[in-house]
Amino acid sequence: MWQILMVLFGISLCIFAGVMVREPRTLWSGVTFFWMMVCLAIAMLFVLARYLDWLNSHSVLRYLLIGLMFLAMFSILAMPVVLILMFFVEGLKVIRHEGMKPANLLSMAFSVLLFGYLTVWPFIGGLGRNILGTKLYVFISIFAAYLLVLLAVYSLSAILNLIHLRKRRKADYIIVLGAGLLGTRVTPLLAARIDKGIELLRYNRNAVLIMSGGQGPGEDMAEGEAMAAYAVQKGVDEDRIAVENRSGSTEENLLFSRELMGKRKAKVILVTTAYHVFRALILARQQGMKCIGFGAKTKWYFTLNALLREFIGYLSLTWKRHMVVAVLVACVAVVISY
Repeated sequence: MWQILMVLFGISLCIFAGVMVREPRTLWSGVTFFWMMVCLAIAMLFVLARYLDWLNSHSVLRYLLIGLMFLAMFSILAMPVVLILMFFVEGLKVIRHEGMKPANLLSMAFSVLLFGYLTVWPFIGGLGRNILGTKLYVFISIFAAYLLVLLAVYSLSAILNLIHLRKRRKADYIIVLGAGLLGTRVTPLLAARIDKGIELLRYNRNAVLIMSGGQGPGEDMAEGEAMAAYAVQKGVDEDRIAVENRSGSTEENLLFSRELMGKRKAKVILVTTAYHVFRALILARQQGMKCIGFGAKTKWYFTLNALLREFIGYLSLTWKRHMVVAVLVACVAVVISY
C-alpha cells in the first residue's frame, strides 16, 4: 500500500513541478503543492506503520517521528486560534502605527469575523427550527468556508511565487512598480522596492531598470522620475534606467512599461512589495507578459493587513468565476445534507 502512496506522491510532485516551471502565476501552484504534501504525509504514515517493529529498536528515531507527528497535529488543530490571535494583535499594531482608517481595520475585522465564525456561528445553526432556515445556514457556512480555503490557497500560491533559488536570470528588463511619494520624496516602502531592483540589476548586467509610476494626488512629480533620481543617487548609471511616468494603477504600470521594451519576448523581472507580487503577476499574465516576481520586504504588521487587501483585489478580478464555484459547492452541500 505504501508503495502505491509513494508513487502517488511522485506523480503529485511531478505535477507540482510542472505547474511551477510552466505557469506558477495561478492558484494551481498552491493547490498542487498542498496535495503533494498531503500525499507525502499519508505515505509517511503508512511507512511508519509498516516498519513499526524496526522503529521499536531505534528509540531515538521513533521518538523523533512521534514528536513530529504530534507537532503536526497540534499545528493543524491550533491553526484557527493562531490565526485569530495573530491577526488581532497585528491589527492593533496597524491601528496604532497607521491610524483608525477603514483600510487599516482589515486585520482586526478579519480576526473578529473568524472568531465569530468558529465560535458563535455553530450555535446559530442549532436555532433553525425549519428546513429553509437550516438549509440557509448550511449554504452560508459552506460559502464562508470556501472563501477561507480560497484565502489559504491564495496565500500559499503567493509565498511560492516569492521563492527563487537564484537572482541571476539573464533578464532584459527589471520593472519596479511605484508606490506613492511624499511631495518629491520617495517613501520607505517605495525605497525598499527600488533597492531590490538595484540589487537584481547587479546580478543581471544586461538588464534595463524600468521605473514605473505616474503622478498621483499629493505628489509634486511622477513617481517614475523620483524613482529614477533615487536610483542615480544610489550609483546606478542613467543609461540603464528607463522611466514610465503615465501610469495610475498596477495594470497601467505593466501596460505602459511594456511599451518601453525593445524586445517582443523579453525576459522580465517584476519588483514590488512582497505582499503585492502575486496579484501583480496575475495581472501581468492577463496581459500576456511572461515574467517572474521578486518581493521587497516591509513591516510584518503591515503585511497581513495588506495581504487581505490584495486578496480582495484578487477577488475583484475573478469574482464571477469563484462566485459560481462557491454557489455550486454550497448548493450541492445543501442537497446532500437532506
